[in-house]
Order: sequence, then C-alpha cells, then structure tokens
Amino acid sequence: MKLSNRQRRLLNLLLDRKEGATAGELAEKVQTSTRTVHRELMELETLLAAHGLSLVKKTGIGIALAESGGDLDKFREELRKSDTSEFSAEERKGWMLCRLLEEAEPVKLFALASDVRAAIPTVSRDLDELEPLLAQNGLHLVRKRGYGVEIRGPERAKRNLIVWMAEEYLDASDFYGSLREHADRWPFAGRLLELAGKPWFLAVERSLWKAGEDWIRKLQEPEYTRLLLRLSVAVARMKRGHPAERPPRKAAGRRRNADETVKRLFDALGLEWREPEAAHMHSLIEDAKASAAETSVSFLLDASGLELAEKTLGLIRRVGERIGLPLDQDRSLLDGLVRHLGPALERLARGEVPRNPLLAQIQKDYERLFAAVREGMDALWQDVPIPAEEIGYVAMHFGAAIERWQMAPKHVRALLVCTSGIGSSKLLAVRITKEIPQIEIIGNYSWYEASRVPQDQYDFIISTVDLPIEPERYIKLSPLLTREETDKLRGYIRRLPGDPKPPAPEVPEEERGAWERLKRMNRSLNEMIVVLERFRVYSLNVPVSAEEGALKAALSAMLAKLRPGKAVADEARVAEQLMERERQGSVLLPETQLAFFHVRSEWVRAPVLALFRLQSPLRTTPAAEAKQAFLMLAPAGASEETLEVLSEISALLLDPEAGRLLREGDEDAIRAFFSKQLEIYIKTKPEWREPS
Repeated sequence: MKLSNRQRRLLNLLLDRKEGATAGELAEKVQTSTRTVHRELMELETLLAAHGLSLVKKTGIGIALAESGGDLDKFREELRKSDTSEFSAEERKGWMLCRLLEEAEPVKLFALASDVRAAIPTVSRDLDELEPLLAQNGLHLVRKRGYGVEIRGPERAKRNLIVWMAEEYLDASDFYGSLREHADRWPFAGRLLELAGKPWFLAVERSLWKAGEDWIRKLQEPEYTRLLLRLSVAVARMKRGHPAERPPRKAAGRRRNADETVKRLFDALGLEWREPEAAHMHSLIEDAKASAAETSVSFLLDASGLELAEKTLGLIRRVGERIGLPLDQDRSLLDGLVRHLGPALERLARGEVPRNPLLAQIQKDYERLFAAVREGMDALWQDVPIPAEEIGYVAMHFGAAIERWQMAPKHVRALLVCTSGIGSSKLLAVRITKEIPQIEIIGNYSWYEASRVPQDQYDFIISTVDLPIEPERYIKLSPLLTREETDKLRGYIRRLPGDPKPPAPEVPEEERGAWERLKRMNRSLNEMIVVLERFRVYSLNVPVSAEEGALKAALSAMLAKLRPGKAVADEARVAEQLMERERQGSVLLPETQLAFFHVRSEWVRAPVLALFRLQSPLRTTPAAEAKQAFLMLAPAGASEETLEVLSEISALLLDPEAGRLLREGDEDAIRAFFSKQLEIYIKTKPEWREPS
C-alpha cells in the first residue's frame, strides 16, 4: 500500500474507534475539512474492499470500519508496513492545477514533478487525467517538449475553474480561519485558499454589507458564499496580473445601474479602476441579485399568492397545536412548505396525483402526525381534494421539523460573538434561529462588550473566534454554520448543566411601538454625537522598551493628555486597570501596528476616544511594537447606548479603511469615517424597525 499521510491517519483513527466516528470528528483530528474526509474515504473504499473490509455508516454514531471477510488486525499490520507519500493522487493534481493557474508563463515538467515530489511519468499521467476536466471548463492543456506546460483559454473560464476547485476541495468555513494555519496543517489547502482570494474574502464581504442593500440578506447560504468566493477570486486574479477580458458591448451597456456597488468594491479594496474588471464584477453581482429574487421567501410568497402563505402558516399552527409543539417558530418549515405546496397544489388542480412509494411506511411510522396533517389540509383546502400521497409528503416536512425540535428541546439564551465580518454575524444569527428556534440570540457583541454582560443573563456564548474563557462556557462555530456544526450545537445545548433560564418575558406592546423606538434611537444618536465630538488625535513620545514599567509610563502619558480631572478621576488607577487588561492578552490588533487599550472603570467619568500617534514605536511585547495607540474608556455605569456605540467603533478598528485613516488621516477625516459607519449601523439596526 502507498498512502498519503492523511489517509494513513484516517485509517488509524477508524481502527482505534471501533464504535465509529463522525466525519466532523475525523476532520478535527486530522486537521482538514469534512469535505476532504469524505473524499479521502471514498478513495480508500477500493483499497479496503481488496482487504475484505468496508466502511459502514451508523445512524447517530458516524463511520466505522467493518469486516467483510477480512481481518482488521491483519490490515492494521499491513498498514504499519505501508509507504507514505506527502500528497495523495487528488492533492497532486490539485496542486499542479494551482501552480499552472498561478503562472503567466509555461512551467517545466520537471518543476511540476519537483513541486509534488513525484516522478515525471507520474506527473505526465496526472496531466492526462486533468485534460477532460479542463476541457469541460473551456480550457485546454498545452504540453511541448522544451516549452513546458500551460493552461490556455479565456480568463473567465480560469476563474470559474478556481471557484469550482475551492467548492470541491474546501469547506466554506475555511475562508474564515488563518491562512497560515491552513498552510501549516494542509499545504494544498493553503495554496488553493491563496489562489481563491482568501486574503480579500472578508474585505469583499465588508464592502458588500456596507452598501446596505436588501438583496444580500435574501440570498440563500450557498449563493451568498459563492458570490463572495467569485468576487474574491476576481480580486486575487486582478492583483496577480491576470486581467479579465473586455466584455461584449451589449453587456457593458446594461451596467450603469450597478456601477456604484462596483466602485465601492474597487475603492474598499484599493483596486485601480479597469473597465473589463468592473464589467466582470458587475456580472457576478447581477447573477447573485437574480438568484436572490428567485429564491427569497418574499418572491415565493408573491409568486404563490398571499393566500397560500396564510394557509400554510395556518396549517403549521393547527398541526403544532395537535402535537403540542410551537412549530410556527421554525422558519425552515415555513420556507420548505411554501416551496413544496405552490407547485404541488397546481398539479393537483390539473388532476395529477403524485406517486409516493413511502406512503405505507409514513402512515405506519407517523400515524399521529399523518392524521394531524390530514385534518389541517382538509380544513384549509376544501376546494382541492388532497390525496394521501400528498399528505405523506407534507407530513415528512413536519417530521423533519419535529426532529429539529426534539434534538434541542430546551429554550436557551445565547450571546453571539462574531468578528469575522459585518454580514457574517447577521447571517449566522439568522441561520441559528432558523435551524434551532429554541435558541434566543439576545444580541451580537464584540468580545469587549460580551465579557461585561452578567452571566445570569444568558446560558452560553456562541463565538466564531477563540475566547479567553473556560471552554465549557462557549461553543466555537464557523460563520456559515455547516450541517455538522448544527448537530454539534444541538449536542452542546443538550449537555448544558442544570435547568436553562426561562424565556425572556415578552416586551409589552406599548414598549414595541414607534414612540419607544424613537426614544431609543434618540438616546443612541446623542451618545454617538457626544463620543465623536470628544474624539481627539495626539502626538506622543514614549520610551522604547518592552519592560512593563515603560508600557505603564506610556499609558500614564496618554491619560495625562486627556482633559485633566474631567474625563478620568484617577489616572494612576486607570493606568493600572489598563495594564491588567494588557496582561490578559495582546493589545496589538492582528496584522497592524495599532495597539488597542480599553477599559470600563469606576474612575472614568465620561466616555473617551483618543488616538495617539507615537513618535517612536511602543513595544507591547519583546517581539511586537505599535506605532499608534487607540484609547477607549467607559464609565463603570455607562448606559446600554454608550456601550453599544463604543462596541461598534471597536469593531470598526478591524476595517482596512479605518486602519489606513488611523495611520494617515487627520482628526476630521477619522471622525467623518466613524460617523458614516455609525450612520449605516443605525439605519440597519433591526431593533429599530417596525415589527412585521
């Protein structure tokens, strides 16, 4: 046997776990994606069959090795003696595609062989196998002796191939981790992520969400991820000198109405305006808009009629009452039924009776549920005879909803901590509520704010990043909430200790009206104005030293620059509190030279925002130094509105444009940037919209 290192590790894990393991558990152990685990196991099935073994999927447990005439102990011994190669066959071919797509010139055959550590005949055979794939994508492989190997064809086709490779070999959540982390644990993944534009992925997402356009929220998860991926690939190709072709004149003429969105993208990413690239990005955005219109619930309701929507919701409530579950809280059930019933009822009206081969089994296994659905549909659709076959299909939708509910029977409250992107936190909250309606997301927070929420106000924390607290207090998920992560979340809820806290009492009607919303908005606007008016930029000379005393002296010098005695009552105590926070972890923001010092203190009298441009670098650790320091202070008794404003500003510090302005901009330019972003935030804040 000759196996890749990852294939060997997967087999050893399955041999050690006789009871089985899920694909997610295997992926975590070998540090790769679940998609890759499934692909590797498919590739190993032929090998296992030759040794009298097979892979068996056990419901609720996972994947296990089973003997089919073979001997597990004998196979374990042969595995121990087998050879290991760095790349599997699939990885070799994927790596070579990445190399050929990256290069603008032909690559010598021996260079490819050296890259993948394989013999030249092996590489030639791999290239033969890649030719059909390239042909399917409108590309072809050129191989000439003395010339080398290259991929030829339209740039758009090359970009589409990169998108296909990313979707085929990577999980969507891979785009939110560290590129270095992927490269260290799986070199091919790191290279493919770079080719697919991972360094620009979050910047693309932030730019799209800042536009505040409703169609983005209507995109289904796969379409949303695909749009970000296609735009990131376009940015990466443009940055690396692979320009898009000029579009046909007709396509260019239809572009005027979306130029603003594209220009915003170019500006946010620091791209030089090029007409062909703008046309290409515009076409990607238009494709996504069309997808949003075709798949959004609002479109389905309009297309199928308001009457259908009302009847469907009535059916859900009737069935829920019969079986004792509040199924009207399950958005997935409503979406699925509307999609199914629209065309199904049209077919029934034409006299077409569906065939349902599972009807007898459904009636047997879901007798009570089948009767509840039959009663509800007969009462609501008296003008159309509903056959048992159709009742069976509808009952299965309800069965899936009941299963979702039973897998997480508790009502729990969660904080959501998400710093991966403006849109990601909103989408993650929607997906969690949709998949597990028993979870009440009581707010989206930065860690700065979440760490100050009293623990008796929530049951657990959902985060997309590692947090400096006990592991049992939070669960880490990717912003895109994969199916396996949904199951992981349900399991986490079931293991929560003790009785969960009761649902928050319903807000009285008068507090949900326009008057209350206006008052809250007014308080937030006032806090924004006060905080931004007090913002100042200072120049400061600090000692260059990594010693703790030098850092404390620098903090004292910063506090001394503020309004003496007005903002801070005791500078020494606040400096010590800032030092205490610094000891808990790095204050240097990732990939910047900006130190972020913040604290909420009884010695702070009023909110403070200040930027200090340091004449000499400030060493925060022996290996890290800052050239700017951003100071954020809040009183211990600060209002909810004050903390909300400061939290939003702290999140903005991760924005590349904010980083540029903090390095180069003057006080007015920085204040204008914060003002613009807070204006967008206040316009899109869901709590201030009229309840629907």
